[in-house]
Amino acid sequence: MLTAIQRGRPAAHRWPSCNIRPRTALRMTDTAKLRVALLFGGQSAEHEISILSARNVLAALDPQRFEPLLIGIDKRGRWLLQDAERLLASARDPRLVRIEEGEPVTRDLLVSRAAADPAARIDVIFPILHGTMGEDGTVQGLFELAGIPYVGAGVLGSAIGMDKDVSKRLLREAGIPVADFRTLHRARFEADPAGALAALASLGLPVFTKPANAGSSIGVRRVTERGTLEAAVRHAFEFDDKVLVEAAVTGREIELAVLGGSPPAVSIAGEIVVRHRDGFYSYDAKYLDDSGARLELPAQLSPAELARAQALAGRTFEVLECEGMARVDLFLQADGALLVNEINTIPGFTAISMYPKLWELSGIAPRALVTRLIDLALKRARDRAALRRSAAATS
Repeated sequence: MLTAIQRGRPAAHRWPSCNIRPRTALRMTDTAKLRVALLFGGQSAEHEISILSARNVLAALDPQRFEPLLIGIDKRGRWLLQDAERLLASARDPRLVRIEEGEPVTRDLLVSRAAADPAARIDVIFPILHGTMGEDGTVQGLFELAGIPYVGAGVLGSAIGMDKDVSKRLLREAGIPVADFRTLHRARFEADPAGALAALASLGLPVFTKPANAGSSIGVRRVTERGTLEAAVRHAFEFDDKVLVEAAVTGREIELAVLGGSPPAVSIAGEIVVRHRDGFYSYDAKYLDDSGARLELPAQLSPAELARAQALAGRTFEVLECEGMARVDLFLQADGALLVNEINTIPGFTAISMYPKLWELSGIAPRALVTRLIDLALKRARDRAALRRSAAATS
């Protein structure tokens, strides 16, 4: 059974400040604290949003329990140690943030966990890498091989959640309603573009074209005329080799936050009210236009509507093999029907992000939320360590 939080207490969203000294060297000053590596940046199109999220996770990290180690991945793929004070002072505008030059992180930091020097260790990793090569199971596999506990979904849940095509097919198989969609693969599309486009006619108009593996509405376009469909599809193919073409859904955009555990908890709901000229919750509407969208917190839902939305969000979290955290986005149609739009297994922690806002409104402040996510990661590591690794009988 899922834990659904029915009531929250409205509060202004404020990230707590914390006194964290800048650190560019690997040595810890207090080995009694758990060393938490914040991994952010990355090579996806959501690089800048990841940096903004990392800033807020760092600000919410409990300095009494945790020692932060900041690792930024720049757009060239270099892993570089970052300065805490500089990150905390970074701009809120994604166009102005970047990974700073710093001491390179060596492979030994991840694989030498049994080092005699306790300072040369990472106790848990908090990946804040939105999009590909971060949210899709790639770095999660690296952490598994290195034997380091990490926050969030595992390899399977991360990969499923990232791939809109796979996740929607699994949801549909489980009887969870999703919008009608078709999937295009680059090689087949290039072999017969006209035929591939003709096969989309049954979806009607408007439709949305989306890279199957991307987030924050990167590469997404709303198509209202048949003549612009091919250009929109080709635009989406710039970001992925697989593209989703989805029938537009008329309805309210409802979002809920899920926090893993036994059982998982589901927050109250929020609503996105789009005002941007793009006509949907695009990247510009989210991050660049201050008036591009309004967040209704909490969403104005009846108790019955909220209960159904929470149950659907929790069920989606379970079906897609998620752990730790996720944000589930739904459509509420005029007839009361709910559809799942998508799931985000590393939701944003920026100043406007719904995931921390929903939990704060549900009674869990950012510092408590980050602490609980780290504790869940450590518990999962302990549980997995207790599993048998050999079929041979033990005495």
